[in-house]
Amino acid sequence: MGEFIGRGRKARRCYGFDEVALAPGMITINPNEVDTTFRIDSKTYKVPIMAAAMDGVVDVDFAVKMGKLGGLAVLNLEGVQTRYENPNEVLDKIAHANPEEATKLVQGIYNEPIKEKLVSERISQIKKHNVPCVVSAIPQRAKEFGAIAQEAGADIFVVQATVTSVRHISTEYKALNLGEFCRDIKLPVVIGNCVSYGVALELFETGASALLVGIGPGAACTTRGVLGIGVPQVTSTIDCAAARDVYFKKPGRYCSIITDGGMRSGGDICKAFACGADAVMVGSAFARTKEAPGRGYHWGMATPHANLPRGTRIYVGTTGSLEEILFGPARLDDGSQNLVGALQLSMGSVGAKDIKEMQMADIIIAPSIQTEGKIFQQAQRVGMGK
Repeated sequence: MGEFIGRGRKARRCYGFDEVALAPGMITINPNEVDTTFRIDSKTYKVPIMAAAMDGVVDVDFAVKMGKLGGLAVLNLEGVQTRYENPNEVLDKIAHANPEEATKLVQGIYNEPIKEKLVSERISQIKKHNVPCVVSAIPQRAKEFGAIAQEAGADIFVVQATVTSVRHISTEYKALNLGEFCRDIKLPVVIGNCVSYGVALELFETGASALLVGIGPGAACTTRGVLGIGVPQVTSTIDCAAARDVYFKKPGRYCSIITDGGMRSGGDICKAFACGADAVMVGSAFARTKEAPGRGYHWGMATPHANLPRGTRIYVGTTGSLEEILFGPARLDDGSQNLVGALQLSMGSVGAKDIKEMQMADIIIAPSIQTEGKIFQQAQRVGMGK
């Protein structure tokens, strides 16, 4: 498998969303009659599009609104919400910083210590509205914050790092034993991020309920440029979904695949499901909502790294309400609004009555899919030409 890229060295061809398309099905279904629900363990959720654990995307109010609309928003337990009593003051500073000083400012802001009482407080603020509470932390802090989150009533705990593996080697600190963590905590655990079949299979065997798939595709992430690491999302989703299906045949336990990042439009989201995703996680689409705490700005999770930031602050603007982004009516022509409606219509067009059938949609290699016949849109920078 693969082709030679030099003497004695082969490389595998991988694909991203812009290089593939979905072929219509033999039958079509009324979009209002398809089922978009997904599950994590025994719980089901109406909206299979999750909001990423980024400070420019999710705060308490956003998580509550998302929950009331039937979806999940992940609160970063190591962000400004748990470092500052009044995070709005900090978010204002980030939004008003010029591009030259933004990264340095963000690095300084995240030097403020995390306050454990704020971890419990933020979770309680979400839970009092009777909506699901999903929170995240890096592996080094997972045991500490997992215990607090469980006590405070969180529903799902996410262990998330740029690259996660079961066999992490370090002499400077004790690596988190993911198997022990999943056994000890009484919450469903989502682990990320990974992009390959072998790693996904090992992560499933820890007892994880779901995996986040994607390294570096996010709009505000610079990991691929800084580290040179990443696998395009079509290939990584298909590979990890294959691991899910193989694992399911062993113990009979189904674990979900969540494609994380790289989706600019409803079309990309539809392709992710066709590649095998059970749900997707997006950041920039939600950073553009009126409810987002970023004031029209969005920055990567690894932006505040003290020595090697792997994210940048970008301006995405504010284009509509969270409800409009999810359910419409769409006011823009670029596929960035009414994402659930786009998914329903795509499922109906390929003849998929639910997410499992959508995962079997016919995928074609189509490098011209973004450009064929779109000369006027490109010239006028509208629709698919933006």
